[in-house]
Amino acid sequence: MSLTFKDGVYACIPTLLGYVGIGIAAGVVGKSANLTILEVTLLAVIVYAGAAQFIIAGLMLVATPITAIIFTVFLVNSRHFLMSMATAPYFRRFSLLNNIGMGSLLTDESFAVAMNAIANHKPVNAIWMHGLNVTAYVAWILSCLIGALIGEWLPDPAMFGLDYALVAMFIGLLYLQLIGDKTKSIYNKILVMLTVSVLLIILMRFVSPEMAILISTFAGCFMGIAMERNV
Repeated sequence: MSLTFKDGVYACIPTLLGYVGIGIAAGVVGKSANLTILEVTLLAVIVYAGAAQFIIAGLMLVATPITAIIFTVFLVNSRHFLMSMATAPYFRRFSLLNNIGMGSLLTDESFAVAMNAIANHKPVNAIWMHGLNVTAYVAWILSCLIGALIGEWLPDPAMFGLDYALVAMFIGLLYLQLIGDKTKSIYNKILVMLTVSVLLIILMRFVSPEMAILISTFAGCFMGIAMERNV
C-alpha cells in the first residue's frame, strides 16, 4: 500500500512541538535583533533553518559584514549535503522536480523521521515526503511569525523551556531509531554513536563547532558502513 500526503502529515506531527518551540524562540530572537515582523517571517520562508536564523540575528546585532554572515550560515548548514546524500538513493526513481522539492525543504527533523521510516521498511515515496516536509515548513513559518508577534512580551524563551524543545524532540527520534530498526545490532548502533560523540568532544577543542560536527558525522558514517560490510 502506497503512503499518501496525509500519511506524511501524520508522520510530522510528533516533531511539531520542536518546530513550534524553536520557531517561537527564533521569532523572539529575530525581533530582539530589531528585525520587523515581515523580516522575521521572510527569514523563516527563505532561509528556513533554526540555527542559521539565530546566527543571522546575533551577527546583525554586532554589525557583522554580510559576506561573513553568508559564509557562517553556509558552514552551519553544510550538514544538509550529508543528509541529502543519505536520502537521495531512496528517491532516485522520482522526477528531478520532486527531488528538488524534497531536498529544498529537508531539515534535521524531517531527515530523522524519513530515515526512521526507511529503517522500518516503510514504502516511502515522494508524495509522503512532501506531506512531511510541507507540514514542517508551514509549522516553522507560523511559529516564527508568532514569536515575532509576541517578541516584546517574551524576552527570554529559556524561561519557558523553549530552548530545550529541539533537544527533547531529537532524544525521542533517536529512541525510535534505536528500537525501530531490528536489522542492526544495538552494539553497532552504540559504537557509531560513541564514535561520533568522542570525536565531537575532541575536535571541539581544535576546530569550529560546525567543522567538528561535519568531521565526526563523516566518521560515524564510515564506521557504520564498515560494520555493515563486516556483518
